[in-house]
Amino acid sequence: MGAAISLRNDFDGCDLRQLAKHCRDAKQTRRLLSLAVIYDGGSRTDAARTGGVTLQIIRDWVLRFNASGPDGLKDAPKAGRPSKLDEQQRRALIEIVERGPYPSVDAVVRWRLKDLAAWILSEFGIAIDECTVSRELKNAGYRRLTARPQHPAQNEFAVEDFKKGFPTELAEIRNRLESNTSVEVWFQDEARVGQKTKLTRRWAKRGTRPRAPKDQRTKSAWIFGAICPARGVGAALVLPKCNTAAMQLHIEEISSQVAPGAHAVVILDQAGWHTSGKLEIPDNITLLPLPPRSPELNPVENLWQFIRDNWLSNRIFKSYEQIVDICCRAWNRVIDQPWTIMSIGLRDWAHRF
Repeated sequence: MGAAISLRNDFDGCDLRQLAKHCRDAKQTRRLLSLAVIYDGGSRTDAARTGGVTLQIIRDWVLRFNASGPDGLKDAPKAGRPSKLDEQQRRALIEIVERGPYPSVDAVVRWRLKDLAAWILSEFGIAIDECTVSRELKNAGYRRLTARPQHPAQNEFAVEDFKKGFPTELAEIRNRLESNTSVEVWFQDEARVGQKTKLTRRWAKRGTRPRAPKDQRTKSAWIFGAICPARGVGAALVLPKCNTAAMQLHIEEISSQVAPGAHAVVILDQAGWHTSGKLEIPDNITLLPLPPRSPELNPVENLWQFIRDNWLSNRIFKSYEQIVDICCRAWNRVIDQPWTIMSIGLRDWAHRF
């Protein structure tokens, strides 16, 4: 490998982090944050550690960035045969995916690729395989995602009102602070991790039934977690109980991770230990409760799913101490991936200003 190549001088680390904050491409975000380390005076080894790649790949990213700027860090689209569907047919496919199947008419409660392929054949007389249907949906930005349960008593108007009113809430908080005080948006939640872990999907041969360990014991711990998606940082504690005393410890931990001189608006649900009058709120924190029964507004819920799927599920915990140890390691892995926190945590309604 040759000598280190200097980065172009029309950007700096702050510029790249700002671009990463608004980027919706996880791979490009990771590359921007890695090069920001170099702009800040870090070594290429530090940049490689941030990006989770080798020094040679960092060199390749530098060459691409110097040649084309931030757009050079995007993956180029792959060439292939033209689609069998035209724009009108593609829009029709998206429309039925959006509305979902009617069980009484379509005889299914969720669309499978084979069902969509059959619908395309029936509707347009075009025979395409399941892989092609999958590619069409992915190109349109669709993925197979696990549906979150929605409380039947949720007030959808309250959820939308919270999103629309959030800029006003934030402005009122800013007005109560000293001028030029930076405001950070944090999200907070808790997750119980016990010996009865969930089972997740895994690769296996078609037609087989893969097995995974499933414990029946009941020891557990609680992860109190919070993230600041704009900065790609977080604060967490693993505690034996979920109560007001534990919440007090977590608030103090969040307070210690807020940027110096900044003020954190911590968005959280209305659990009793979040709204207790016994909590002593640090001066650099304001708690902002979510509307009732609206967990989908809190990206930490998605972060728990990511952590469970990758590090906590399909395993046996021998003791409470091991639960704590593995939970700490799982959280620290997330903290080592700021691009993951940004990708999962950034919300347009909370970060568009």
